[in-house]
Amino acid sequence: MANSPSGDSVTDRLVRVLETFTPTRTAQTAAEIGRRAGLPNSTAHRIVGELVAAGLLERDDAGRVRVGMRLWELATRSSPALRLRQAALPFMERVQQRVREHTQLAILEQDEALFLERLSGTESGANVTRVAGRLPLHASSSGLVLLAFADRELQERVLDGPLAPLTGDTITDPRTLRRKLDEVRTLGHAIAPGSMEEVSTGVAVPLRDATGAVIAALSVVLPREAPTEPALLELYRAARDIERALSPHAG
Repeated sequence: MANSPSGDSVTDRLVRVLETFTPTRTAQTAAEIGRRAGLPNSTAHRIVGELVAAGLLERDDAGRVRVGMRLWELATRSSPALRLRQAALPFMERVQQRVREHTQLAILEQDEALFLERLSGTESGANVTRVAGRLPLHASSSGLVLLAFADRELQERVLDGPLAPLTGDTITDPRTLRRKLDEVRTLGHAIAPGSMEEVSTGVAVPLRDATGAVIAALSVVLPREAPTEPALLELYRAARDIERALSPHAG
């Protein structure tokens, strides 16, 4: 791709434009996109116009720009994450119905926990996660599972910090985090009381592929003082069922 006078490539600029959209910022003007992407106004308008013409972005009646359905379509074609979500969803529904708290599916993506699905009921408590949202690995039960079974290079990169606190109970000391990861590997699950929100406890178990590698984390968010054993039993059962559904021999 050709570079701009500033040295960044066309791909760099396209990615920066798309990254200005977040779960809470779903509609923007071209000028807002340019400012957030660090692009000249004329460049931002040109790129946005080309993406709208291609169907990757869409304009609403007010002239604001949103992510287009074609971008979603392309992103989900033959996606391993989509197959994982589809296999997991029936068993996540069972967990949510029995535990009656937020039930979540997350994968490791660019040193963060990326949430593919979250099921909630009217009785579910506090929870900051959202579908397509991200959380730091050290601060959530799902993240702790994904980090504990990640490769050593990634673990050391996270342990080098900074380990930002989200609450007073978030693990921010590298030695404490290293011991916690050892515990997760030994127990086969993570329990993180108050790590994301002081009123909640995250509980997560790993999901493995046919080779035994951890590919995702399945979790629930409980009230802080709730017992974790019933949720863990449901999560382990669901994890086994999801792994069978993902097996090459399933069906």
